[in-house]
Amino acid sequence: MSDVGGAVLAVVLAAVSLGLFAVAVSTMWWMLHAWRDPETLVETGFVQEPGEPQLSFSLLVPARHEEAVLEQTLEQLRRLDHPSYEVLAIVGHDDQGTADVARRVAARDGKVRVVVDHNWPKNKPLALNTALAHCRGEITGVFDAEDEVAPRLLRVVDGVFRAEQADVVQGGVQLVNFRSSWFSLRNCLEYFFYFRSRLHLQERHGFIPLGGNTVFIRTALLRQVGGWDPTCLAEDCEIGVRLSTMGRRIAVCYDAHLVTREETPDTVGALLKQRTRWNQGFLQVLRKGDWRQLPTRRQRWLARYTLCQPFLQAFAGIAIPISVATALFADVPIGIAMLTFLPALPTVAMVVFELVGLREFCRVYYLRPQFSDYAKLVLGTPPYQILLAAAALRAVWREARGHRGWEKTSHAGLHRTAASSTVAAGTGPAPR
Repeated sequence: MSDVGGAVLAVVLAAVSLGLFAVAVSTMWWMLHAWRDPETLVETGFVQEPGEPQLSFSLLVPARHEEAVLEQTLEQLRRLDHPSYEVLAIVGHDDQGTADVARRVAARDGKVRVVVDHNWPKNKPLALNTALAHCRGEITGVFDAEDEVAPRLLRVVDGVFRAEQADVVQGGVQLVNFRSSWFSLRNCLEYFFYFRSRLHLQERHGFIPLGGNTVFIRTALLRQVGGWDPTCLAEDCEIGVRLSTMGRRIAVCYDAHLVTREETPDTVGALLKQRTRWNQGFLQVLRKGDWRQLPTRRQRWLARYTLCQPFLQAFAGIAIPISVATALFADVPIGIAMLTFLPALPTVAMVVFELVGLREFCRVYYLRPQFSDYAKLVLGTPPYQILLAAAALRAVWREARGHRGWEKTSHAGLHRTAASSTVAAGTGPAPR
């Protein structure tokens, strides 16, 4: 290699290594935000106005080909502890099986109504917008067809709206079937750190990409902004960005006993498609540019970085092994070769914190960690990062080619099986 070529390679390796180091450090900082000090940890909980509930709720449950899980979800929703709410099950006009399940539950309780979505093509934001016209409650909440919802959640959220004078309340969501596959544990911990910690940092800085469910928005505000963007594959993130730019008060709250429990995708292919959809949706929101209306430069930088995060992950997943291989086998100065290992330091630290997080996750959800869980977490890190990188690259490819069809994630109720097994084994109480 020529002197000029070697110098260029050294500069590129140094720049890539420093960039990867910055990404890894910032990711670790976000991941640990909630545990920074006792005051921050307390602030992440539900702050409530005392007294009886005063608000009314419309709970939207979009369901497509969800015959396996919908009935149990609707049955649970109709027994929530709140005096004034309705449940709207949204089914497609071409999905007779799911519609039959929803109508069967609606026949048992007038609290449950069925809304038929005649839009084509089918996607979640179109279904939500269809139901928005039928909402009677002051607050509109969104749940998925497989959700396990805490009975007291509405009562607590009611108090948060009054105490915080909030326009939006985002509750916690947690995947729980962490032993279903080699990747499910890492998937569960992602949700744990995201809803337990990272979203609260976003709230502190006034830029919040909302989660897909357990999110509650004032119905009048939803109608004022035109509902959800029907063209966006991350409609939750998009409406959170729009409301953030409007300066609306968004309260993010977490309580392990009030999280909505869900299941991980059941196959690698399903996880790849799910992450592709999310990443592509983030790319759409980035390109749409509403975040540029945020009032401060710091908020705009946070927005840009947040929306680019999936693609930074993809870049890291590809660049780290290439950089290390180049440093080992190419003729580069020893200082540059050592610099390429710099991103590994926060990456290893993150794995250590995840091991601690696994113990905390098991503690708060009444589970008993096993040695195999720790081993699976460590050994699963490289292939999981490769999978995330592949999903991000696939999202870029689909968006560039204009492929924006909704790739739905199927549900089989694995989280309910996992919960039943935990209770049967005597390792903890049933989900509340």
